[in-house]
Amino acid sequence: MEFNALNYRYPSRRSVVYGSRGMVATGQPLAAQAGLDILKRGGNAVDAAIAAAACLTVVEPTSNGIGSDAFALVWFNGKLRGLNASGFSPKAANASELLSAGFKQIPTLGWYAVTVPGAPSCWAALASEFGRLPLTESMAAAISYAEHGHAVAPSTAKAWTNAHAKYSRECSGEEFKPWFDTFCPNGRAPSPGELWRSGGHASALEAIARSGAEEFYRGRLAERIDEYARRYGAWLSGDDLAEYRPEWVEPIMINYRGYDVWEIPPNGHGISALMALGILKGFDFSGSREYAPTYHRLIEAMKLAFVDTRKHVADPRFMKYTAAELLSEAYAADRRALIGEKALDPEPGTPPAKGGTVYLCTADEDGNMVSMIQSNYMGFGSGLVVPGLGIALQNRGSNFNLDPESPNCLAPSKKPYHTIIPGFLTKDGKPIGPFGVMGGFMQPQGHVQVVTNLVDFAMNPQEALDAPRWQWTNKRTVELEQGVPNHIALDLASRGHDIIVKEDPTSFGRGEMILRTEQGTLVGATEPRTDGCVAAW
Repeated sequence: MEFNALNYRYPSRRSVVYGSRGMVATGQPLAAQAGLDILKRGGNAVDAAIAAAACLTVVEPTSNGIGSDAFALVWFNGKLRGLNASGFSPKAANASELLSAGFKQIPTLGWYAVTVPGAPSCWAALASEFGRLPLTESMAAAISYAEHGHAVAPSTAKAWTNAHAKYSRECSGEEFKPWFDTFCPNGRAPSPGELWRSGGHASALEAIARSGAEEFYRGRLAERIDEYARRYGAWLSGDDLAEYRPEWVEPIMINYRGYDVWEIPPNGHGISALMALGILKGFDFSGSREYAPTYHRLIEAMKLAFVDTRKHVADPRFMKYTAAELLSEAYAADRRALIGEKALDPEPGTPPAKGGTVYLCTADEDGNMVSMIQSNYMGFGSGLVVPGLGIALQNRGSNFNLDPESPNCLAPSKKPYHTIIPGFLTKDGKPIGPFGVMGGFMQPQGHVQVVTNLVDFAMNPQEALDAPRWQWTNKRTVELEQGVPNHIALDLASRGHDIIVKEDPTSFGRGEMILRTEQGTLVGATEPRTDGCVAAW
């Protein structure tokens, strides 16, 4: 049974978008249009996803770049496939070195936080496995925008200004100068509508497209990255780049009230959303969404799932418990039993042993669909840009810790706990569609809220994204978006939650969604919290 896109009960600030032959949804209109153009030129949903993803490194560099990581869930020819294109730590990475230097945690800026970028390998692997068009064609729009410029969108300009202020305060070393040269050549961030271009960025994208990303990992671009790293005594080396390959993985799933909700397995934390849904499906949410006990149970389930994943999830080679053990019905029941009328100070459990980000989604007329996400983390990432190439290096390594007892402790050639997660819905073996919510540790919380909005509260895709959100941050602290009714905020406070009402909606994530209707058409939605766009055909 496909998704029924009719007869919803909740008002929305804007309408869903319908299409029949293809659809692309991203947080930036130019990237959505680039993907749709590829569909119209004979490309499929995968080609369109590559076009949008590459374009986003140019038109939304505040959230991702050529030096990003990426993950994708791809429904193709009746099967769901997963691609983990997250990078590993350098072979020279050394937790003892940081501890001896007095660090309590890994710095978020500079070379210690840099891991091998995976995004270029993601684009190449998707094109090779599923694409109809060469990368030179699917990445042409991105290259053109980098070379000739684009008018900066309002949300992006705001994030750019914030990044410039932060890096001006915190990035004084010579190694950070290429960031300012690349992204703020006039000594400031571009304003909304101002034209920004980067010839170096265009050159790097062109080399990636022409070589199928070989230049990035084992060619001229890799040599330039290696030279930059060696100049400052960094751990990262050309050998790390040369040894990197993305991984095809089996997606993990939980059935929630008849719908299969899919995520990429660890090292990503999409499992957090699945664990929370496993707890929540034991509750009855047949009443209104705007009901304080509903908010309370959603928050408590998310808290319990999050503390577990922060304790147990890492590179799967180092995990004590498997995904299956963490998702077991018995463990979900144990965790559900902890939820009472008052807010918990959550602690990790023990499963029973059995032995800164952009999101986009696409669909084509053949039934193929893509859920894809890529990110530098914390805006522009590490603050390091390969000179003359526009390659902003991510800082995913800052998600490692320095606790030798933790499965997520920094070690050589290891993938960190990862926050970016694409989602996908199926029902009775048929695709419903891709969805995702950007925003660091908000992401699984956004997934849970979007899925429950769709399934429990009969919202259409736009309503499900528009609905006011909450975010658990630590212990009993819960942030609420301003649209949450005041009586619910007061009730949650009476239950022991430490409530903070936030004015800035961007801290509650930014998402997109494309679902297939019972009529066989497509229905899409994007966030009011960003410059999002659904381009339909």
